[in-house]
Parts: sequence; C-alpha cells; structure tokens
Amino acid sequence: MNAALQNIVTSELALLGLELFELRSGGTNNRPVVGVRIERKDGEKVTVEDCARASRAIEARLDGASDVSARSVLEVSSPGVERPLRNAADWRRFVGREAVVTAAEGESASLTSREAKIAAVEGEDGEEVIVLEHAKGGTSRIALAAVKKARLAFNWKR
Repeated sequence: MNAALQNIVTSELALLGLELFELRSGGTNNRPVVGVRIERKDGEKVTVEDCARASRAIEARLDGASDVSARSVLEVSSPGVERPLRNAADWRRFVGREAVVTAAEGESASLTSREAKIAAVEGEDGEEVIVLEHAKGGTSRIALAAVKKARLAFNWKR
C-alpha cells in the first residue's frame, strides 16, 4: 500500500473516532480490493454501522484520488473475534482473554500453538513479557519478542 492511501484512510477514520488496524490490497487486476480493518478508539466493539460510516467516508475521498483504480472495491471490517495480537498494547487490552500463541523454538515447550489465558503483561519499551495461565494449571512467561504468532481465541461452547 502506498503512503498516500494510508494517510487518506487514517485521516478519515480519525474523524469518526476510529483507528486503522490493517490496510491490505488484494483481489485481481480486473477487480482490485482495498481491505480496511478498523477499531474503535473507545475500545468498544466495532459495529456494522461503524463499518458503513467508515466505508462512506473513505469512498468519498478515494473517488477523487488518482492513487486508487476506479475499479477498486473497498471492504471495511473489524479485526474479528479471533483478531491478531500484534503489539504490547493489544496484549494489555486483552488481559483476561484466551489466546492462541505460537512462540519461537525453545521459548516454551508448553506454548507450541496452545490456547492459554492472558494473565498479565510485564515490563515495557520492547522488553515486555507475557504471562499466560494454562487451563490445566501452571503459567508460562514468554518474551513478547519471542511470539511468532498470536490471536484471540473464540470458544463456541461458551
């Protein structure tokens, strides 16, 4: 994605009390897709109306932009119930929730793509350590830098 497109999207979302979670391009040459995933600044869940308002605002700005093809399709959505956890702020926001975590080799044998509850985030400034509680008991401590992939876990049975 180019910086001009990201600036347009970010500025329009800010006016609506929303933030850009992810900006992606995809689709085909005949039908390019601009994917915008949004979050609310107030921490509440993203609603369908939030997505509709964001879509209208972004489309109005993109109609006059030369950086985006007239054939492009804009898709606005939330990060979803199994949203990725990408940085310390995400981890702190979701303390108490279940997550599926994959750690770097040798970091913790009990964490190889296992589900655990986010108990705490300790440290700061790139030295954060994630504390996870396992359903069968016990905890794991893992450096945030050693997390290869993580997402919130959604359990249908609850």
